[in-house]
Formats: sequence, C-alpha cells, structure tokens
Amino acid sequence: MDLTPLVPVGRQIVETYGDGRFRITSVLYEGSVLVFPMRTLPWPVREMAALSLESLTPVTAGTEAGAIDLLLLGCGPRIAMIPRDLRASLRGQGVVIEPMDTGAAARTFNVLMAEGRRVAAALIAV
Repeated sequence: MDLTPLVPVGRQIVETYGDGRFRITSVLYEGSVLVFPMRTLPWPVREMAALSLESLTPVTAGTEAGAIDLLLLGCGPRIAMIPRDLRASLRGQGVVIEPMDTGAAARTFNVLMAEGRRVAAALIAV
C-alpha cells in the first residue's frame, strides 16, 4: 500500500531502505538516520552497542525537543532490547522509545506520519 498521498505535504516519508542507505522524501542518505516530521539528519550510530542518550540528543535537546512523543528505534536487521536506564531517561523527557527491526520502524514511521502523530525514527542502516 502506497501511503505517500496520505502524508501531509512537507512531511518526511521513508521511501526505500537497504544496502546501507535510505531514500527519504526523494533524498538519498548513506548510513543511519534520524527522521523527524520535517527533516532528516545523518546519525553516526551504526550498531546497537553505540546507542546512548548522547546519540539521541537531537531528539531530546534539538529543535524537535518537546515536539516528539514517540521515538521508533530501528535496531538493524533484528529487534534488540533498550537499556533500562536509557528508556527511563527518555521517558523522563516525555519520549517513549519503541524498538523494532529497521524495516518495521521505517514502515511504522510512515503510517504514524500519515496519521499526523508526533513521531520520530532513529534508523540504523541495514
């Protein structure tokens, strides 16, 4: 199902992923990305072991701070557990983190964006 027509104009949509890159709203990104409703940023996290509160600073302290309720975490080819302290720190800042494999996170981001939800995605490239 093509959700592109349902996403409000100007919002980001993950069009393709794989081979270590993403195409988001017609722009190609090499490596991992942070996807917000209005922009996408390169993200230096390449594996779950590098995930930290500091690596998520654009979500918690950037221009989107307070504008995101849900952070989808694309963990790579398979889902992984989120460290309890990281989950608690994010929750304390009003952000719920939901881990899943990267493909599922990309698809879920698109659906939630079409619904107008306050969502972002941290996607580790696969």
